[in-house]
Amino acid sequence: MDPTHGVCPLSPEAKTSSSSLRLPKVPFWAQILLGLVLGVLLGWAARSGDVEWLATTLDKTGSIFVQLLKLAVAPLVFFAILVSITNLRQVNNAARLAARTLLWFMVTSLIAVAIGLTIGLLTNPGSGTGLTPKDGGKPEHAGSWLDFLTGIVPQDVVTPFTQLNVLQIVFMAAVAGIAALQLGEKAQPILTLSQAVLELLQKALWWVIRLAPLGTLGLIGFAITKYGWGLIGKYATFTADIYIGCALVMFGVYPLLLATVAKVNPLNFFKGAWPAIQLAFVSRSSVGTMPVTQRVTERLGVPKEYASFAVPFGSTTKMDGCASIYPAIAAIFIAQIFDVELGIGDYLLIAFVSVIGSAATAGLTGATVMLTLTLSTLGLPLEGVGLLMAIDPIVDMMRTATNVAGQALIPILVSAREDILDREAYDSASGSLLEGYEVGDADQKAPLPAPAA
Repeated sequence: MDPTHGVCPLSPEAKTSSSSLRLPKVPFWAQILLGLVLGVLLGWAARSGDVEWLATTLDKTGSIFVQLLKLAVAPLVFFAILVSITNLRQVNNAARLAARTLLWFMVTSLIAVAIGLTIGLLTNPGSGTGLTPKDGGKPEHAGSWLDFLTGIVPQDVVTPFTQLNVLQIVFMAAVAGIAALQLGEKAQPILTLSQAVLELLQKALWWVIRLAPLGTLGLIGFAITKYGWGLIGKYATFTADIYIGCALVMFGVYPLLLATVAKVNPLNFFKGAWPAIQLAFVSRSSVGTMPVTQRVTERLGVPKEYASFAVPFGSTTKMDGCASIYPAIAAIFIAQIFDVELGIGDYLLIAFVSVIGSAATAGLTGATVMLTLTLSTLGLPLEGVGLLMAIDPIVDMMRTATNVAGQALIPILVSAREDILDREAYDSASGSLLEGYEVGDADQKAPLPAPAA
């Protein structure tokens, strides 16, 4: 016994025994998978046994998780865009990088919408469903080109935050960022405060992200409880089309671009970006996943100053799943239900809307605004949106995962083409990177991506 402290120190054997009793850490991907499996089982139990309290618990669990993500969306988008624009002054050829980023956004969107149209025309997802126009209903809010163009500029600085109009928040953040660049040193106090607020928001969001396994359990469980397998059967072709189209883009087009344009190993991309992709699948929010997407992009060798611009920008405008594949297939599906013939001109309009109007999706769960914008442009009945609302949570998971994969891909392509990609960091992406990227240990593993002042 130690006479000074009166405490018996542990022997080496005791220490070894104590450490061996510790429970092994469960990787984050395994936690998500466990939540998914439990959610399916509990959802099936609640539906088959008509257990009201279990269904309510699953609903509240998933809803609270999504609400917590949305809580940080408005300020996170504003300060991320503001700081990222001011960070461009530290990057050589900033204007060139921004232009290349936007160009690749458009190119990959065109490829994605072409794949969506092809799949829709080959499979005829609206045929044989048993659905009729009477099953649909007009959405409460519909998008139009006039609303899209005039809605960019807010009427005041408060409403965009209270109504969560991400497009207007992006506009105000961009104006503030450009003004800060023009002011130079005079704006430094504002930039320092903005950076501090951004770090605070990211810190709080990491706490929410740690709850993703519980969110998965609630969201999947309630979806099974509410909709069941019968509903999925009615929309089987449509659902399969969305998943196949997104899979072709994510696991076909993206690897091809990485191999031919960036000349890097596509497998390392998925090993490094998988934490962001799986979180997007669960949360159904590109903006909510943004801090994770930015971190994995930096770990894959993209310079921090450029990543802090490209990822927030992409999280609000780069939507290959929600704004390209989904509206293309959905338009064909609705046209077939309402017995409307689409021509080549209509398909070209779908491609145009997908490329230009993708910012309307706003990086939030769901793509109703984008779909209504597409339907109104084609002159299709907006009641068709009501036909797809029931199945939306099921297909939205894959759409959002594709969105986030594309948001991580473009900075890598541009960095590689501009010869600023750290290829050693990219090549080091492996299974061990995933092991070290457990969200529960995010604070200890690496600092949050905080742009330099």
